Amino acid sequence: MLHHRSAAGVAALMLVLGLGAPAVAHDGHDKKPAAAAPTVPGDPAIQEASAAVDAFHSALARGDTAAAAAAFADDALIFEQGYVERSKAEYAGHHLPADAAYAQATKYTLISRGGLVSGELAYVVSEGRTVGRYKDKDVDQLTLETAVLRRSHHGWQIVHVHWSSRSAPAKS
Repeated sequence: MLHHRSAAGVAALMLVLGLGAPAVAHDGHDKKPAAAAPTVPGDPAIQEASAAVDAFHSALARGDTAAAAAAFADDALIFEQGYVERSKAEYAGHHLPADAAYAQATKYTLISRGGLVSGELAYVVSEGRTVGRYKDKDVDQLTLETAVLRRSHHGWQIVHVHWSSRSAPAKS
């Protein structure tokens, strides 16, 4: 059985789900955003898992940190901008309030989404753009999110999320 609290466990889970680890080279030039993994059109299971991710983001945008925290399993593993939090409680006590403040001050637009459900596990991958102003600074970021979810009696809950972002290309 996979132990999701280690990076190796998360990598193994992603391989089991078929996500794999693509080779990526960054040459410093802005490229077209990578396409998200395909979803099965109309697949109710991936729609439910995606809805759980959307509910988390909606709660953040409302500043409802209790609802945002409820999207996570107690033993969730959160990777954010090079940092790690090893439980829902740790995330709720550290980055969650700042994430909610950021989401309230900015506007997120989903660019593409994909995913896969395999039994009681799913992954949802999303690309988006966040714009606005936060802490007296303009924000224009391209964002990537990989969420791994587990279905339980509570519905779909996030057991792992990995976020990264970069500045959007300058407009010409």
